[in-house]
Amino acid sequence: MKKLAFILLAFTVLFSSCSSKKSAVYKGSTHRGNTTKNKPGKLRPAVSGNAYVEKYKEIAISEMNRYGIPASIKLAQALLESGNGNSYLATKANNHFGIKCGGVWKGKSITRPDDHINDCFRVYESPEQSFRDHSEFLLRKRYSDLFLLNKNDYKGWAKGLKAAGYATNPRYPDLLIDMIERYELYQFDRIETRVEKEKREVIVEKEIIHNTIEVPVAQTETGQEPRCHAYT
Repeated sequence: MKKLAFILLAFTVLFSSCSSKKSAVYKGSTHRGNTTKNKPGKLRPAVSGNAYVEKYKEIAISEMNRYGIPASIKLAQALLESGNGNSYLATKANNHFGIKCGGVWKGKSITRPDDHINDCFRVYESPEQSFRDHSEFLLRKRYSDLFLLNKNDYKGWAKGLKAAGYATNPRYPDLLIDMIERYELYQFDRIETRVEKEKREVIVEKEIIHNTIEVPVAQTETGQEPRCHAYT
């Protein structure tokens, strides 16, 4: 009887040991399967708003000193219309303001769906050229009253752009002002003396007279009826 009990006990221990080993092998296999890593993607890292401002603030300041467009306004418009420089037009065409070809454009172009299936947008050699062309774009009679404002009056410029028909979105001034205050872009604006302002106004008046041909007004995707898909 004792002999039979001993045999049963030995068999039970042996069976339990085999079951434990099988369980260990199963768990190990599952663990290895969970540690498989996905292959890294090839997408370009998105640019943040702060990084964009840091990269282009000097260009905006230079354009402000030349024509009087507040650096804060130029940076805010670029941020909105290019999606921090991540839009298709910004990355593929260096077009940071969504400006269309127009009748006066002689350079390269790219087509994108917008008001029509193949709308024509300007292609620039560099972002710097895009920032300069944005200044030239505003140097027209339509926006002439804006250049009478002080070059640190970003609120006046934000409201004036909407009044002049730059964007259809009724909240466009608020969007610009919010962007300026969120990133403290007003810190790049500069006060000018009366003499400096008068000299600048003379330069601007000559430029506006020179740019007598009207070109289509670029709109932002933030508008209710956008003319430029800046975030695509």
